[in-house]
Amino acid sequence: MSSFEDLRIVDNFYQTSAFFPMPTILVSTVDDEGKTTLGAYSLCFPYYIAGKDYYAMILECRNSSNTAQNLLKRGKCALNFLEDSYKDFKETVKLGFPGQTSKEKMSHCPFGLEKGQAGGDDRPLVIKKAYQVFECTWDDTLEDAYLDKSKVGQLDGIEGPYRNFNGVTSKFGCHFILKIDKILMKEKFYNAIIDGIKSSSFPKVPIDFGYRDSTYFWYTKFKRGIKCPIPNVQATDIDSVKYAANRTDPEVKFTEDACATLVKVPRVFLKTVLNGCVKYAKENNIKVIDAAVMKEINDKRRQEKKK
Repeated sequence: MSSFEDLRIVDNFYQTSAFFPMPTILVSTVDDEGKTTLGAYSLCFPYYIAGKDYYAMILECRNSSNTAQNLLKRGKCALNFLEDSYKDFKETVKLGFPGQTSKEKMSHCPFGLEKGQAGGDDRPLVIKKAYQVFECTWDDTLEDAYLDKSKVGQLDGIEGPYRNFNGVTSKFGCHFILKIDKILMKEKFYNAIIDGIKSSSFPKVPIDFGYRDSTYFWYTKFKRGIKCPIPNVQATDIDSVKYAANRTDPEVKFTEDACATLVKVPRVFLKTVLNGCVKYAKENNIKVIDAAVMKEINDKRRQEKKK
């Protein structure tokens, strides 16, 4: 006999039929008067994370919301992440209440705004006190979603045809694949990522429980980051690294000391790492990769991370 009960799946299942940990962010867009407006969202997650020519988030929202309408029209937004504060969370929840105009929402908004760094006069402002901001552009070429701009202003439900994953996806829903143009980070947390994370250097990130009833939203306050060690995976045998390395490219060879620096690379990523080393060698007219060249490559990666 199962130890679980079978709970019925209904609309907004992540709120009504589940406890689903999520962020709570404020999405800034530009309204018809050219002013920045904010909307509260939790259904915003990483989408393209590797192997593509850009990185992206996905935002899910009602197609009648101010945010969706502004994105359909102008395609620019900023995802603002705030630290844990009950006062700020209450204000964030207010900005998520449906049915108000942008002007009505922003008339009582307590959050200061400033210009971002992605460039262009058509971009929304960002929240000054956010610990990080993703400045984004909607990729409306996917699924020919730019055609859905003709449906702007239909606020009582949109009839099909619908997109599968980008644009108007249902009578009341929208999905937006948002290309990340800039990640902005407050100096304290920027330095933590570049120089090394400690438990005290994490931002105080609030987590939405997902579930809400007819009266309350529920979220958990941040306490302190707790570290858990990465499993001590057995190092790749150096002979295996040498075998793979010297078959990566006929024009570039690896010394044994260079291979020794790669024994802790998980086997599934070894080919990718080796190809990256060969690419660097060819760009710099290097025929033999030794430990000194590996140090150059690692230093270059660190400098790129800082940029």
